[in-house]
Amino acid sequence: MAGPRHPVSVRAAALVQIKQLQTFAFSVHWSDGSDTFVRRSWDEFRQLQKTLKETFPVEAGLLRRSDRVLPKLPDAPLLARGGRTGRGLARLRLLETYSQTLLATAERVVQSPALTSFFAPQPLDLEPELPPGSLVILPAPEEPLSRPAGSLAIHSLETQSLRCLQPFSTQDTRGRSFHVQAQESLDVLLRHPSGWWLVENEDQQTAWFPAPYLEEVALGQGPDGVPSMESSGPQFCASRTYESSRADELSVPAGACVHVLETSDLGWWLCRYGGRTGLLPAVLLQPEGLGALLRGPGFRGGKDRAGEARGSPDAPQARTPAPTVPARPPLSAIQSRCCTITRRALGRHLGPQGPP
Repeated sequence: MAGPRHPVSVRAAALVQIKQLQTFAFSVHWSDGSDTFVRRSWDEFRQLQKTLKETFPVEAGLLRRSDRVLPKLPDAPLLARGGRTGRGLARLRLLETYSQTLLATAERVVQSPALTSFFAPQPLDLEPELPPGSLVILPAPEEPLSRPAGSLAIHSLETQSLRCLQPFSTQDTRGRSFHVQAQESLDVLLRHPSGWWLVENEDQQTAWFPAPYLEEVALGQGPDGVPSMESSGPQFCASRTYESSRADELSVPAGACVHVLETSDLGWWLCRYGGRTGLLPAVLLQPEGLGALLRGPGFRGGKDRAGEARGSPDAPQARTPAPTVPARPPLSAIQSRCCTITRRALGRHLGPQGPP
């Protein structure tokens, strides 16, 4: 890699609650064109603020207030709407604004080791799974101010469009027939650890649906359902920097997200990164940390190090067995894990009964 890289932009991705600890997930775009994914706590951001003030006293305004360029780190109100989860989402928005403002300051601050190392992926950021009981909440786009009072929806906490793998029939929250065809898109309103998620179809019917039947629609997928070369294949992270030694290999920085096009049991996978296609050692690649929760891991085919084809994503495959349907949870179990704002929204959607 030519020269040190530095973060260019930071975007809020999700609020991750692990027992009593809240962490904030961000997508970081770097000066070399790569993208990484990190999770940081509120205290870690406060420590970053303290470190930057000590490292750059002039930019922090410690010597002369008029020279201050470092942004302040405001906190969300303690009694924020939505309880603890609502405050966490508010903090996520504030941290995104703080990070973007920080990256717009002096070049010596942006390219400093303190800031670069803070946003660089750490081992925990690359773990393929979160601890049991973790809750991932996706921020919704800012809603218009004209929204009627009292019309709060579950969308305000989490919404994502996923695709159904195979046909499945159930009942919606009002007892009506709810049938979903293969490849049909559903909006996920609420994820429950039991494996039954609250979804909504194009007709605005809401129903509890088995999560194993859902997968994320790949970015860049065309209207004919065929993924583009740029985004096809499952996404993995590079656990450390790799410098290519041959023309058919890729060079990637630590934490880079690559698309795996073909795999091999001989240890070299065909990947796509930064608009280029090449081989990478499989031992360096691992499933995305948070992304692994949102994407279906299925991929087929492979190619060995010498280039001998062992399969292809387009090769005929045996019929995929139906996913296992998890046991339905009682409504009390769902509500016990919800904050007040979600519990009220569930009450309006479900009435007195929970999942059938």
